[in-house]
Amino acid sequence: MSTDILTELAKTLEQRKLASSDSSYVASLHAKGLNKILEKVGEESIETILAAKDAINSDDKTHLVYETADLWFHTLVMLSHLDLGPEDVLNELARRFNLSGLEEKASRSQ
Repeated sequence: MSTDILTELAKTLEQRKLASSDSSYVASLHAKGLNKILEKVGEESIETILAAKDAINSDDKTHLVYETADLWFHTLVMLSHLDLGPEDVLNELARRFNLSGLEEKASRSQ
């Protein structure tokens, strides 16, 4: 189910990329360019980190989930802007699946 949501969201983001920036938030981000999209990814990253720090002392993790969804959304917009999609990231995660984290990290430095 979760990959279905990512696939459907990616399709919607591609459609909105071509929409009028007056009628679509996604189109307005694309119209403003990669730097604006990266600014949003950075902003959402910070908000996610702060929500995680707050969540450590709370039984309610709702805000952390909300901020993580914002971060994922804006990251998907970034990938779309660069003609990539969630399948590219999922394929990379699948490639790493049977590697230990230490092995994977070591392979990047070669």
